[in-house]
Amino acid sequence: MIEKWTVNYPAVGGMEERRAYVYLPTMYEREPDRRFPVLYMFDGQNVFFDEDATFGKSWGMADYLDYTDTPIIVAAVECNSGANNERLVEYSPYRFDDKQYGHFDGKGRETLDWYIRQFKPLIDSNFRTLPDRAHTFIGGSSMGGLMSLYALLSYNDVFGRAAALSPSIWVAPEALMQLTARTKLASGTVLYMDYGSKEMGNHEGMRKGFGEMCSKIFARGINLTARVVPGGTHSEASWEKQLPFVFHTLMYGLTE
Repeated sequence: MIEKWTVNYPAVGGMEERRAYVYLPTMYEREPDRRFPVLYMFDGQNVFFDEDATFGKSWGMADYLDYTDTPIIVAAVECNSGANNERLVEYSPYRFDDKQYGHFDGKGRETLDWYIRQFKPLIDSNFRTLPDRAHTFIGGSSMGGLMSLYALLSYNDVFGRAAALSPSIWVAPEALMQLTARTKLASGTVLYMDYGSKEMGNHEGMRKGFGEMCSKIFARGINLTARVVPGGTHSEASWEKQLPFVFHTLMYGLTE
């Protein structure tokens, strides 16, 4: 079951209403005393419904979770769809310059502050969640993948597990490496991260950068699942196919 909400969001241009989607697992109503972990997602318009998806194809996540009876709540908020690439501003924790799109003053910290201070309490107060760090996850793809990786490293007291699919680490690779090296991490931190083999040439040095980032993350004791998906592309259709790997990693050790 998916509930659609409207939330007030502090966008780049000021407060605006955004669509939020909340998926409830198949056993939510028949087990009224049970509480569930929560996966917070970026680019919520692409998570569940093809008709809402930016490019007409979603991850189809609800279909997968229903089919597998995965005991998890998913809470996702749509991105900024502004014509001036405001999404890149809201979904980057760092300032960066791009040859194609220009300069961006990253507001990713503000975005995550809203997720933590506003959206998470809203979800925890309205649904039967397990609100502790061990059962609070975050995930996304592309710039949303970058934000998920950053959230796990910078807000490890809130998020215990993350899924970063095709993360845009090219935005600030050195800053991310430094953050990975110095951040304080709790034991049991879990990360799923992947790229499609066919997107490795989208930015210079992606394969090398992915390997270096994985090595640094692994050295910090994070429980890491890292993959290069054969034939994988930078698309919702490709990310949908990775859902079994994503949820096997996120849910490992939490369910019987």
